[in-house]
Amino acid sequence: MAADTRVVHDRPPAVRTASVGVFALLTVLAGTLSPMQSAVNGRLGTDLGDGHLASVVSFGTGLILMLLIVLPRRRTRSAFLALPGQLRRGAIPWPNFFAGLSGAVIVLSEGVSADLLGVATFQTALISGMVISGVVCDRLGIGVRFKQALSAFRIGGAVLAVAATVLVVSPSFEVPHALALVVLPFVGGLLAGWQPAGNSNVGRLSESMLVAITWNFLIGFMALTLVLVVRLLLGAATFSLPDTWWMYLGGPLGLASIALMALLVRRLGLLLLALASTAGQLIGSILIDSLIPGMGTVHVVTVLGALVALIASGIAMIPSKHVRSRPSAGPADAQGAIGADAGIDDGGAGVDVEERGGAR
Repeated sequence: MAADTRVVHDRPPAVRTASVGVFALLTVLAGTLSPMQSAVNGRLGTDLGDGHLASVVSFGTGLILMLLIVLPRRRTRSAFLALPGQLRRGAIPWPNFFAGLSGAVIVLSEGVSADLLGVATFQTALISGMVISGVVCDRLGIGVRFKQALSAFRIGGAVLAVAATVLVVSPSFEVPHALALVVLPFVGGLLAGWQPAGNSNVGRLSESMLVAITWNFLIGFMALTLVLVVRLLLGAATFSLPDTWWMYLGGPLGLASIALMALLVRRLGLLLLALASTAGQLIGSILIDSLIPGMGTVHVVTVLGALVALIASGIAMIPSKHVRSRPSAGPADAQGAIGADAGIDDGGAGVDVEERGGAR
């Protein structure tokens, strides 16, 4: 009998292209969860009259939800409870355990400035800071397998990121208070490069990114709460909780974004996922400001600044020459750990969905 020489063909190119298009659209929609989180936390800060208290509430709801996920499972519960001892023993450099402080800065800036600046301006400043942070962290080898040389593309992306921030705040040049508020999300974005690196190392240590994310929320919540307690003791703050149910959704929205990014990365890979999610953040921001009364004013330069920020993200992601390899955990390690927790095979396409998904 002749050997069976039939060839099993993969899906036709047209089918693959359509599939990628569908998943890219889903990623754009998932990216809109980040501006929704900013809008909720910003409105919460305005409602409570205290952006700091709003950040505590947001982190608290996220922490409670993560504890409900992690503690019932024996393996993740043991790994989570072991982290304080590993911190004392110096199992990994101690700064990795405090990456949640970066997320605390971002959520604090949401509560303080998002409602006043408008979500589009806030998100553009945040993303611009993240672009610069990504270029610097790649050059220094923070959280990545290879250092990336400072190519013309990467420098150009960083310059465009600054230009995007200037564009979106240009209508407020005569309002010093508004300009000062823009500094908060921009600094939060600058710190964002450290957060995924620390969380991925904690995830590798605990063999669970669910545990790392829970620890991230715990550290951010403790830091914000400690400062709030001091303010309460000094009489500089009052404690109250919102009466409207949807104002408690800031933390859950961030977690939903993480889960969706973890599912979508295996279909799209790092670059397309990052660009699609960034596009979703910016599109969602403009729609929120345009459609929801009182959220913010969308100027022509706001839209132009958002487009420049998206272009800056794409340019800054263009790979450059590898300087040298590093043995430390990188984004692919974090995604692999998430996949192990959630039963997801990332197909070899690694991305750190932590900060892109808004886990903070």
